[in-house]
Amino acid sequence: MIGGPQGSGLNVSAEILAKALSRSGYYVFGQIEYHSNIKGKHSAYKLRISGEHVSSHLDAVHLLSSLDEETLIGDLYHEFPAHRGHVHEIAAGGALLYDVEQKKFIELIDRKDIFLWEMPYAELLDRALTEAGKPGQARAYRIMTNTLALGASVGALGFDFEPVALAIRDSFGAKAGKVADLNVNAARYAYDYAKERFAGQLKFGLPAAPPKREQILVKGSQAVGMAKIKAGCGLQTYYPISPATDESVYLEGYQSDHNLVVLQTEDEVSAIDAAVMGAHGGVRASTSTSGPGFALMPEGLGFAAITEAPGPVLVLYQRGGPSTGLPTRQEQGDLLFALNAGQGDIPRIVMASGDIEECFYDTFDAFNYADRYQVPVILLVDKHMASCYQTLPPFKTSHLKIDRGLVKPANTNGDYQRYAFSKEGVSPRSVPGQAGGIFWSTSDEHDPRGHITEGIGNRLAMMEKRMGKVALAAREIPDGKKYIYLGPAAPQKIPVLAICWGSTKGAVHDALHHADPHHAKYAMLHIRLMSPFPAEAVKNILSRAERVVCFDGNYSGQLARLIRTETGVSVHHSVVKYDGRPFSEDEIMVALGAAKAGAPERLAISEGRVIEPGHGNVEFDKMLELRETNPKMLAPMVPLPPGYNR
Repeated sequence: MIGGPQGSGLNVSAEILAKALSRSGYYVFGQIEYHSNIKGKHSAYKLRISGEHVSSHLDAVHLLSSLDEETLIGDLYHEFPAHRGHVHEIAAGGALLYDVEQKKFIELIDRKDIFLWEMPYAELLDRALTEAGKPGQARAYRIMTNTLALGASVGALGFDFEPVALAIRDSFGAKAGKVADLNVNAARYAYDYAKERFAGQLKFGLPAAPPKREQILVKGSQAVGMAKIKAGCGLQTYYPISPATDESVYLEGYQSDHNLVVLQTEDEVSAIDAAVMGAHGGVRASTSTSGPGFALMPEGLGFAAITEAPGPVLVLYQRGGPSTGLPTRQEQGDLLFALNAGQGDIPRIVMASGDIEECFYDTFDAFNYADRYQVPVILLVDKHMASCYQTLPPFKTSHLKIDRGLVKPANTNGDYQRYAFSKEGVSPRSVPGQAGGIFWSTSDEHDPRGHITEGIGNRLAMMEKRMGKVALAAREIPDGKKYIYLGPAAPQKIPVLAICWGSTKGAVHDALHHADPHHAKYAMLHIRLMSPFPAEAVKNILSRAERVVCFDGNYSGQLARLIRTETGVSVHHSVVKYDGRPFSEDEIMVALGAAKAGAPERLAISEGRVIEPGHGNVEFDKMLELRETNPKMLAPMVPLPPGYNR
């Protein structure tokens, strides 16, 4: 882990190391936690380095690299401190790399079971600057401390420096040259210093690198963007909101190469309406947002549904709520909202990706579903999945086929009925300019030609036609795209069934893979399709389970509630996590252990353990005690509201 203030380049350092490790054959999983301000507040980036494929993070840190005192002891300058730093996360036998300027805070660390390694970053930086003809300018180049911390971490781990040097140069791109040389030299000075003094002391070592293979490093938001390009998306609309904006910014960088328009609108109402009209206009259209933005879109969702637009595809990046809540933290709190948003009965398909690979393939499929069934399609992603950085095999695209559905009008003699009743339940659509394809469209109930009517027979037939498209999708979408089951085959009994959705899949998969690779004790059911819900298949699997544990990254156990609604079966244990952070592999095992030991139906998890009601108040009071008993810290050099550092 590397921790420090936002704007200090810690994410750059972590991702440079990830690239170097990936190119050397390692599997890497990166997870960043950051504040919702632009610059100054504390962030931390954690890399999991493995000799086998991993899809989640661990709670324990084996090497912590600190760029500021907050990483060490938390934000004790705050009236109400929010965290206590990360030293307590270091595993026994692990190590802390810190700047000599942080030495006065080291005395506050009561850990005799870890190594405390001091680094003279300013001195090492001055050496690199002197070599570059810039002596005595270390303070002006203080931002390069992140590069020094990178070099020191690599040296302490005993990893080869050359792949890191190459990754540093690559990160500068067109600016490579003197600036890249300076950063490489600074990192090398720190590398040599740390390797000479600390290498081999750490009680943990890098695993043996597996054979090199073709792999990519990609984030969830990038995978969604890549799939939209592959699917032929022609219009992407958005209003900036974290964590969804990253995807649109990614697409903006490629729009001129792919016949794509990325449109930043004045608000989310305009974003959804523009996407609906783009879909009617004949292009594959999408919009991306987060919970607060989606809250403004249900009317547009209903507009798309009643006019039977081929889409749009709406990617909903979940974050902590309600309202603006936790803008940059994790939550899976929008499942029931996505299923029920809007007035009246709205036919929709709701998908929920579980990892970065599913993000790519689900996004591609979403456009085919939107065209084929002429319904809006919502793809649920979440902050953790959007921002995590993972090694994966290159996406396989040769089998991906674009399906635009029924586009040719039923007839071309001027009597085209856009909303004609059909045996399949889907009416052939037209696009502007298509001969014989002129039609009326309205957001009121309408007849087959598109004219407004309130006739009883027509209303019954139109409702059955629109809502029947969801049932049609349920019949046609393959089971493998609805859910993933790993466990004993029927009719064998399942001792413990772990059910998950969204990014929790990675933690559950890794936990069960390491604890029970042959699924003798545990099985996993990951649900990908929320509407239409695979009720019968899920019910059959549940009927074989002796104990069912359902994992939800929200307060109310929304997946457990959906399962009960769709199948009539209540899970034995609903495990919830609502502290704004994703499940770790360790937390999955803690919860499963508690469930097997006879814990109550509802289990709340935070910071690696089961918590009781009132736990938050206890932790809050502990943080206040820490603030009072520790020396007052200097507030960071960013504007702070009243109440800080009193």
